[in-house]
Amino acid sequence: MANLPDLFRDVVANRPEATALVSGSHRYTYHSLFAAVETVADRLRQHGVTRAGLSDDNTAAWVIADLACLEAGVVCVPVPTFFSSQQREHLIRQAGLQALLWSEETAGLESLGHGVGITRLSDTTDPVDFPENTAKITFTSGSTGTPKGVCLSQAHLSATVLALKQRLEASCGQYHLCILPLATLLENVAGLYLPLLMGSVVRVEPLSSLGMAGSSGVDAQRLAAALNRWQPESLILVPELARLFAGLAEHGVIATGGFRFLAVGGGKVAPDLLDRARALRLPLFEGYGLSECGSVVALNTPGDDRPGSAGRPLDHIDVCVDSRRRILIRGNTHLGYLGETASQDEWLDTGDLGSLSVDGFLTVDGRSKNLLITSFGRNISPEWLESELVEALGLYQAVAVGDGDPQPSALIVASPGQSSEQIAAACRELNQRLPDYARLSSLYRLHSPLSASRGHLTTNGRLIRHHIQSDLPHLIANSDLIELTQPGGSTMAFFDRLQAETAQARTHVTSAPVIQAVQQGRMSLEGYTWFLTQAFHHVKHTVPLMMACGGRLPERLEDVRKALVEYIEEEYGHHEWILNDLQACGEDREERRASQPDLSIELMVAYLYHQIDRGNPAAFFGMVQVLEGTSIELATPLARQIQEQLQLPDQAFSYLYSHGELDQDHFEFFSDLMNNITDPADQQAIIDSARVVYRLYGDMLHRIPLTSATAPRQEVSNHAIA
Repeated sequence: MANLPDLFRDVVANRPEATALVSGSHRYTYHSLFAAVETVADRLRQHGVTRAGLSDDNTAAWVIADLACLEAGVVCVPVPTFFSSQQREHLIRQAGLQALLWSEETAGLESLGHGVGITRLSDTTDPVDFPENTAKITFTSGSTGTPKGVCLSQAHLSATVLALKQRLEASCGQYHLCILPLATLLENVAGLYLPLLMGSVVRVEPLSSLGMAGSSGVDAQRLAAALNRWQPESLILVPELARLFAGLAEHGVIATGGFRFLAVGGGKVAPDLLDRARALRLPLFEGYGLSECGSVVALNTPGDDRPGSAGRPLDHIDVCVDSRRRILIRGNTHLGYLGETASQDEWLDTGDLGSLSVDGFLTVDGRSKNLLITSFGRNISPEWLESELVEALGLYQAVAVGDGDPQPSALIVASPGQSSEQIAAACRELNQRLPDYARLSSLYRLHSPLSASRGHLTTNGRLIRHHIQSDLPHLIANSDLIELTQPGGSTMAFFDRLQAETAQARTHVTSAPVIQAVQQGRMSLEGYTWFLTQAFHHVKHTVPLMMACGGRLPERLEDVRKALVEYIEEEYGHHEWILNDLQACGEDREERRASQPDLSIELMVAYLYHQIDRGNPAAFFGMVQVLEGTSIELATPLARQIQEQLQLPDQAFSYLYSHGELDQDHFEFFSDLMNNITDPADQQAIIDSARVVYRLYGDMLHRIPLTSATAPRQEVSNHAIA
C-alpha cells in the first residue's frame, strides 16, 4: 500500500493550483503546500532529527510540520496544548524526543522555513525503542491522567484514510474547518489527512478565534460567529459540541443550510440529540473509534445510517463482539504502546462493550471497566445513562453511580436557572422511557462542577471514575438531594425480580457444551439439524399454548390476554419455517415432522399445558422469559457461526436469523407486560415456571450431538451467546 506522502503527491499532480489549506489570510495551493512540506522535510533530515514533538495551536505551520515529518520519516509526536506541564514532561521523556516543532512566531526559535520553528532538546533522555515502522505516536490522557503513547505506522494511517475516503467521498463536502485541536488524532486523521487526500479545502485557525479554550471551554457566541463567517461544509464534533450546535441552531444563531456532514465521536450520543439535530437540518452522524485503530472504526453516513448505533465498521478492519459483549477488532490496529511489549493477540480488545446487528451496525454501550451492576444483577453502562440524562435534562455534567444498589442514581451539575422541581419532573419523564432496571432513584445536585483540579476529570475533560467513587461521600454530603420515587413507592419492578430470581437456573442454559463448541468450530450438521428438530417440536406448541393460556386467564388480566392476541398473530406458522430450514439442510421435512421430540422437550411442553390447565395460566410466561431471552443471545450468533462452519445456504437459517431480531422487540414488550403483573401469586407462578423451563430447555441444549474436541479456533463470536 502506498504511504501518505505518495498518496498526497498524486493529488498534487492532479490538482496543483486548487486550494488546499487556508489559515487567516494565507492560502496554499496543493502545489505550494507540498513544496513547503518538502522544504521543511529536507531541513529536518539535515538536522538529523528522527523523533520530534509537534507543539502548537491550530496553524498552517502545524500542518506543514506534521506533513514534513511524514515525508522525512521522522517519528512525529503531537503534544496537546491542554496537557499539563507534568504530562508534557512525561511525553517528552517517554518518547525520547530530540526536538519540538512550533510556529515560527514563538520567540527565540531556529527557523526551518514556512513558519516552522524548532527547539532542540538535550540528549539526556534514555534511548527509546519504538516498534518497527512507527511513524506517529499519539498520547491519550487516559483515565489516570498519565498519558499513554500509541504507536502507529504509515501503512496503518494510509489504510484508515483510504477507508474513510471510500466511505465519505460522496457526502462530506469540499470545505472542512478544524475546530478540535490538530493534536487530537481524530482531527489529525479525519480533519486533515482525509480532506487533503480528497482534494478538498482545509481551514485551520487558532482555537481561541473559534471560541475554544483548553480541553473543554467554549465561547458559544464566538464559535457561532466563526461558523457563520467561514461557512464550512464539514466539522468533527464531540458530544458536548454537538449539543451546543443543536442549541445554537434552535435559537437561529447559526445558519445550518451549508453543512453537509457533521461527524460526532469521542463519547456516547443520545438518540434524542440526533433526532433534534436532524429536525434542525444539522446532518449529524455518530461514529466510533479509538487511537489504537487510527481514531475511526465505524461511522454512520447519509443513506447508511442507524441512529443509536455507531454505524457500520470501515471496510479495512474486522469487528466482532464476543460472548461477554466485548468489542474486538483486527486488521488495522496499532503497533503497540511505548514502554510496553506489543501484544501478539490476533484480536484487539477495545475495552468497550456493545453489540453488532445482523446487518452490520455496531452499537457501543460503554467501557467494560465502568459497568454498574445493580443488586439485581443487571448491567448498566454509565456512559449511556449519562448521555440520556444530559440530553433530557439539559445538564452541564452527569455521573451515574450506584454499583451494587437496587437502582442507579446520579451526580449532576445543572444551570442555575433550573429549579430542583423542574429537574425532578424532567427526570421522572426520562425514567418512563428508560428500562426499569436503569431508572434513577435519586439525583444529587452538586454546587460546583467536577474539575481536573480536584482530581475528578482528566485534563481533556474525561471522568476519572475511581476518584469520583472514592470522593463520593464528600460529594453527596455537599449536594442537594432530589428524590425521584414517590413517598412509599418502590423502584423495583417485577421483570427485574424475575431476572434476578431465575439467574441461577439460567446458568444451566449458559453452561451447555454447545456454546463453547460453536466458538471452537465443533458444530456438526447432525448437531444443527437435531437442534432444529427439537425447536420444531416446541415451537409447534407455541400458538396452542398461547391460545390455551388466553382462554384460562381471569378477567383481571384482560390486558395480558390482549397482548397474547398480538403474540399469536406474530408467532403463527413459525414451526413451518423450521421445517423449511431442515429441508435446506438436506433433511426430509415430513420425516422430521413425524419424529419424536427429546424427552426434555416433551416434558417441557407437557408441564406448561398442565400449569395452564390445572395451575396458574400465567405460568406460560415463564416459557416466554426463557425462550425469547435465550433466543436474543443465542439465535443470531449460533446461526452466523454454524453457517460459516458448515457452508450452508441462507435458506437453512430463516428461523434463527429471524428470531434473533424478532425476539429483541418481543422481549422489550415482554418486560413491560411483566411489570403490569402485580398479583403475588401470578408473579410466583411465572418465576417457578421459568426455573423449570430453564432446566428442561437446558437439558435439551446439553444433549446436542457435537464433534470431538479440536484445537480452539481464533475466531470470536459476533454476539453474546449466553
